[in-house]
Amino acid sequence: MDQKQRPQVEVPTTPRVLIFPLPAQGHVTSMLTLAELLSLCGIDVTFLNTDHVHNRLFRHADIEARFADYPGLLFRTISDGLPDDHPRSNDRSITEVLHSMIATTKPVLNEMLVSGALGSVTCIIADGAFAGFVTNSACELHVPIIYYQPASACCLWTLLCFDDIIKAGELPIRGKEDMDRIITSVPGMKSFLRCRDLPSFCQVNDTSATKINPVARAIRQSCSAQGIILNTFEELEGPIISHIIRSFCPNTYTIGPLHAHLKHKLAKKNVSKSDQSSNSIFEVDRKCMDWLDSQPPKSVIYVSFGSITTLTRDALLEFWHGLVNSNVRFLWVVRPDMLTGECAGEVPSELLEATRERGYMVRWAPQEEVLSHRAVGGFLTHSGWNSTLESIVAGVPMICWPYFADQQINSRFVGEVWKLGIDMKDVCDRKIVEKMVIDLTVERREEFLKSTAKMARLAGESVCEGGLSDSNFDRLVEYIRLTAKEKSAR
Repeated sequence: MDQKQRPQVEVPTTPRVLIFPLPAQGHVTSMLTLAELLSLCGIDVTFLNTDHVHNRLFRHADIEARFADYPGLLFRTISDGLPDDHPRSNDRSITEVLHSMIATTKPVLNEMLVSGALGSVTCIIADGAFAGFVTNSACELHVPIIYYQPASACCLWTLLCFDDIIKAGELPIRGKEDMDRIITSVPGMKSFLRCRDLPSFCQVNDTSATKINPVARAIRQSCSAQGIILNTFEELEGPIISHIIRSFCPNTYTIGPLHAHLKHKLAKKNVSKSDQSSNSIFEVDRKCMDWLDSQPPKSVIYVSFGSITTLTRDALLEFWHGLVNSNVRFLWVVRPDMLTGECAGEVPSELLEATRERGYMVRWAPQEEVLSHRAVGGFLTHSGWNSTLESIVAGVPMICWPYFADQQINSRFVGEVWKLGIDMKDVCDRKIVEKMVIDLTVERREEFLKSTAKMARLAGESVCEGGLSDSNFDRLVEYIRLTAKEKSAR
């Protein structure tokens, strides 16, 4: 047979996905879990972090040992364009990091993709915050791209409707007296969405403000990609997910809760996930687990405001007094960088004494493990999406005190729609904190335990074989494998 007439033999190509998270704890946590899920399916992954986050992750999370069984998982780094002494910790700093990366990272990313420094990438899964410059890189290099949206579907949908809210004359917000006004131009939320429940990006008093444009633009651009991935499940946000699919992105993969999905997949392969494994860029204090072991069942309220929230000293003391006055045991995460402004002054002796008797304070806790502990009966949270899902999976009711971004709308859904806790946004008063803690853990305890147990069961079913999240994940894997075959055929 002539050489030219010989049939072409298909060269098998293992897919390699580039995963590129925004350099913030919540984004890295969930996207690293996604990387492990894909690795379990035999897909090679390159996980691209900024140098700053990479160094902290390897220092505190024992990444090398944890991922030793995934030879196809590579860790690579890229500069965020900021000096080493930049704090990179609070909400303002994260915005500066994002703007710096948008300005400086695209040519470096292009060069890394072309040179093969990231491996032979067949598909990109990028953080939705990077929509724009990563889209451009993917298009120039003919690599399909899927965006991972780390926020809730309800937040994503509200941001997609942002222009409609403005056109309806429901923005800007004209003062404190406007905060309880109902927003009626977001389908699926017309009866309960207030100005104070809008994501912080949308709570504007000037609709021409340039700072909101990049957010709205990035969200819309992400929906024009080959698909989007949401860390949620149909039983929780089904109606909102349907709006997103019908109006913006037909190819939407809802595959959450990711941490529960990973745990289930590992169990199926007879691999137990260590309780001490972590995706944390903070040093975890595990001594709190010994303290929890000594507490009665459902007796402790866990308090954590996440990796970015900051408090004034006065706000810290209001929460502290409220917790102490409730007479409920508490485990509280107080980061070293959490306090802002003037922090000097003695702590009242009654707070220190009560904390010694029935409280425990740490700099950072193994949250997923804490929420699953038999002693924990409630969660006072900033309503970050990872924290919300971890609480739902553990069946722990919440008191929500949101800080920024998607947290405002998450807390509204927790309290008003899903009935999984209480929304305490925009309040920082010791008497109200005391009342909310007692309501959650004593007065309305049975009511909340019933609703959270039901949602925890639905979350578990969604990631089991045949569940919607499991099926959607299979669909995602199939698409990723197809991209590799198409690249091989070119």
